[in-house]
Amino acid sequence: MDWTIRQMEERDLDEVSAIEKSIFSIPWSRKSLQDAMNTPDNVYIVCETDGRIAGYCGMWTVLGEGNIVNVAVDEHYRKNGIARALMQELVKRGLEKNVNIFFLEVRAGNEAAKHLYETEGFHNIGVRKNFYEKPVEDAYVMSKIL
Repeated sequence: MDWTIRQMEERDLDEVSAIEKSIFSIPWSRKSLQDAMNTPDNVYIVCETDGRIAGYCGMWTVLGEGNIVNVAVDEHYRKNGIARALMQELVKRGLEKNVNIFFLEVRAGNEAAKHLYETEGFHNIGVRKNFYEKPVEDAYVMSKIL
């Protein structure tokens, strides 16, 4: 499968919003995604294949820190390395913005995501009790220092 990773654009928001709604129990609204994408210090990228958005991720950057807030791949495109490629590109773009420490939260029970983040150099640094809703679940806080 061939794909391209590029900056998220306005034309991507309908597909990105649909992926968000299909994956997360409390999805961000299209407007929230649009606002986050248009904030100058944020980084939002998509993976496009065959003219479709297969996945996306986003990060807020402040004073050398990157907070990764969205990582999502459409279920039809999973197990193809897209999430890993998105994460690697997000970190690369963070470095270009002088980010040297990255943070994210992940559901305690999301073994696939935890494994991905660990193999990309993230380490568990704490727990946020009952962080997620629908269902209620703890979040592991992970970080990567470069």
